[in-house]
Formats: sequence, structure tokens, C-alpha cells
Amino acid sequence: MDAIKAIRARCSIREFKDTPVDRKVIEEIVDCGRLAPTARKEEPWEFVVVTDKDTLAAMADITDHGKFIKSSACAIAIFCRDTKYYLEDGSAATENILVSAASLGLGSCWVAGDKKHYCAKIAELLGAPPVSKLVSIVALGYPAKDPQPLEKRPLKDVLHWEKF
Repeated sequence: MDAIKAIRARCSIREFKDTPVDRKVIEEIVDCGRLAPTARKEEPWEFVVVTDKDTLAAMADITDHGKFIKSSACAIAIFCRDTKYYLEDGSAATENILVSAASLGLGSCWVAGDKKHYCAKIAELLGAPPVSKLVSIVALGYPAKDPQPLEKRPLKDVLHWEKF
């Protein structure tokens, strides 16, 4: 699937089949994350892939809106060093992960990290160094149902030329 089709087709998936995702596919997705744009070429990110069902369940229990993580085939935690633009860089990496997953036929859902009360608990669970900031968690797997992208605001309602 090309990038534009993947962006248009991508939607948040919270129900997954009980089917593992091949390690090479996960590596390709993370590789797309590391290729994201980065301020000042700092590349502050680190990616922790979790496939262990007990750890996925523990992550799900710690989050407030990520209970579905426990049914995913894997989750990718995106951490960044505390740089000036860590949130922008980590968010760009997260978006690349979401789009690349869609292009490979996987479902995904972004679970908030930064500024959430559970960040330190997730970091501790995954053994992240204290200087790491959890930007996001992405649940991944094969969708249990056909993905149905939600209706978005029309382009004419959001596009402004020259002035707002």
C-alpha cells in the first residue's frame, strides 16, 4: 500500500486477532519509526517492543485508556531522551509507526504517554532509564474486524489559503 492510501485507510484498532506478528514485520515498523523527522537531528528515541502476554496485560492495567493493549499481539513503547523537542520527535516517530503498520495490513492504536500519571510505572516495568520520557505506546496486531475509518472533517472546512 502506498503512503497516501495508508494514511487514508489508517484508523485506531482496539480489537485484535490472537495472531502473532512476525518479528521481521515488527522490525520494519520500528525502522520506519526511527526514520521520522527529528529536530536538530537528535534522534532522541528508543523503542521497546513487548510481545510477552503478561507484560502486555501489566501495561494495560497501568494505563487508563489502554486496556485493549492486553489483547494486542505486541505493543511498542516510544521513549525519548529529555531534549527540547522530544515530544515532537517522539510523536513523529509514533505517526510513522501507525502509518507503516496500516501499510502492512496491521491494526494499531496510539495510547497516550507524555504527561500521563502512569508514565513512570510503564518506564519502570520496561526497564527504561530514569532520563527517558514515555511519549506513547502503540498497540499492534491483526484487526479482529475490518477497519472502518471514521468520517473526518471535510478538507473545505479545515483548509485556509493565505489567511485563517
